Amino acid sequence: AILVLSAMGLTVNIVVLFSLILAVGMLVDGAIVVTEYADRKMTEGALPRLAYGLAAKRMAWPITASTATTLAAFLPLLFWPGVVGEFMKYLPITLLMTLAASLLMALIFVPTLGAVFGRAGGAADAETAKRLAATSENEDDEGTSSLEGVGGLTGAYLTALRGALNHPAKVLAGSVMLLVVVQVGYAKFGHGVEFFPDVEPELAQLQVRARGNLSAWEQDKLMREVEDRILDMREFKSIYTRTGKNRETQEAEDIIGTITLEFADWTTRRTADEILTDVEKRTHGLAGIHVDRRKQEKGPPVGKPVNVELTSRLPELLPAAVQKVLEGFDAVGGLINIEDGRQLPGIDWEVQVDRAQAVKFGANVQLIGRMVQTVTTGIKVGEYRPDDSDDEIDIRVRYPAEFRTLEQLHAIKVNTDKGPVPIRNFVTITPKPKIGTLSRSDGKRVLAVKADVAPGVQAAEKQAALKAWIAQAGLDPNIGVDFKGEDEEQAKAEAFLSKAFSAALFIMAIILVTQFNSFYSAFLILSAVIMSTIGVFIGLMVTAQPFGIVMTGIGVIALAGIVVNNNIVLIDTFDRLAKSATDMKGAILRTGAQRLRPVLLTSVTTVLGLMPMVLGMNIDFVNHEVTVGAPSTQWWRSLATAIVFGLAFATVLTLIVTPAALMVRANFQAWRGKRRGRRGGAVQPAE
Repeated sequence: AILVLSAMGLTVNIVVLFSLILAVGMLVDGAIVVTEYADRKMTEGALPRLAYGLAAKRMAWPITASTATTLAAFLPLLFWPGVVGEFMKYLPITLLMTLAASLLMALIFVPTLGAVFGRAGGAADAETAKRLAATSENEDDEGTSSLEGVGGLTGAYLTALRGALNHPAKVLAGSVMLLVVVQVGYAKFGHGVEFFPDVEPELAQLQVRARGNLSAWEQDKLMREVEDRILDMREFKSIYTRTGKNRETQEAEDIIGTITLEFADWTTRRTADEILTDVEKRTHGLAGIHVDRRKQEKGPPVGKPVNVELTSRLPELLPAAVQKVLEGFDAVGGLINIEDGRQLPGIDWEVQVDRAQAVKFGANVQLIGRMVQTVTTGIKVGEYRPDDSDDEIDIRVRYPAEFRTLEQLHAIKVNTDKGPVPIRNFVTITPKPKIGTLSRSDGKRVLAVKADVAPGVQAAEKQAALKAWIAQAGLDPNIGVDFKGEDEEQAKAEAFLSKAFSAALFIMAIILVTQFNSFYSAFLILSAVIMSTIGVFIGLMVTAQPFGIVMTGIGVIALAGIVVNNNIVLIDTFDRLAKSATDMKGAILRTGAQRLRPVLLTSVTTVLGLMPMVLGMNIDFVNHEVTVGAPSTQWWRSLATAIVFGLAFATVLTLIVTPAALMVRANFQAWRGKRRGRRGGAVQPAE
């Protein structure tokens, strides 16, 4: 799989690395099933070559079907559009390649290695003999008698399974009720919804804002005041200050400079939120300026989490609407670093040349324009490139600073056919409101109001509250309101993941119906996917995590592909035993006893592989260190939690609820058979 990924040109990044970690727990499932079956056959006395050959032949279709369903879960993720899809595309690609390779390992390489290096089992002791009798695939006339007296874990499991099979309908009803209770409980006591995990950053940025027509020297003086307040903080590796607005980015109009902060190693400092709160306190109260803090976005860039765009074909309505929305931001609360797209207060002087009057005097219009430039930007006369620079510098000629005034502009004279004439005779100078950057959407003027959320506040909750407030605010009907940024990307991701989940279930259903030729079996396996979300919500509540639209959503889809594997093999085993069984309950018990060990092994390997992520552990094998809370683990904690807790609960479903559902079908078939028998006995032959 790694060779294929390399041939595809994929580089090793954090998404690929986590995908490989996730694959480690999943790719061994098929190998475990084959090895467990071969081990059981060798314990019964078969030679390794024969045992692994039987295992590969017997488990070929169940493993193929289970791998195909897992691949079906990740296949729709390849078509994830947008920025988030481009960011997450490495996960499905890596898993598809790895799991496809694991199928070859399970059915070809593992049996081959087992036949060469496998060790034949010796004589079984009494306890092992009982277990072998319980897990044998050959149904005898004793019904469930061979299942009696089995001890250990298998015995305890069979005792619990017998209780469930005695009341299968109650078990199913209880599981459905638990699903409803957990979802309602999470809606009430959960920790909300987030778009992308909040990861501890390595960088942060302070955006210094000030209104007014400030010169570069005045801006630099204000920036140094902010810088002096934080220079003595030892939790920064470096501090870089830049005066002036970056014209290449969509920054607010009133930004006069930015300070980039590089944090020290996370093990030697406070959290970024605590440090930036301290910075905010230190810079509070500086006259004439406001300091916004921005943490580095680790995920796909979506801008500030709350972004409201106001559009209208009547631009004069927008400033009042912005002011109204700003009131809503204050009313909702929990929002910081609020900015809007209104133009800064200022005046632009518009110079208009009366061409008719200029012609009357015989003045050259181009010459008039150049003379105006002498008191504004200057007349370009050449270029010069210093020895220490790669860029050329314009050489411009203009009046000294003290003469670059409106009075001087009126006093300038230009040569005409009638001699020198003051420029005011054919030039009109009019003050106009200053115009900055104009934004449009679908031909309409746009003004945006943006904000960050305070630490510990969920953006989704504030967006919902803000939408409700704006709906009641009574804005002008000519004003359009759109929520952009994180809210827009979150809605797109939610819509896509819902479609991807439905598509995955549909593909799985086709595979399962083809494998079992039974709609009930397919429905039973797919229902386990829905029921496994009980574990997901319980895990999020236990670990106090919000439901991540991207990460938890992917975790649920990945869980769907994992959960079906054990159910496929279990139902396939039951179908084989049921063909020759006279007692369906005994066949179900024997199926459970036979599948207990591989089900537990496959689940435990996946859970253990992801448990360090759930606990936030970072294991450094080189330096022999174990740390907790590393930023790298914060990326995937929500996804790993969904899989670990969901799979742990799905294991109980596979071993208890799925057999109970099989028992319900068996009881229904028996009841229908008896009913048909009674009807047949009541019919009298025709005379």
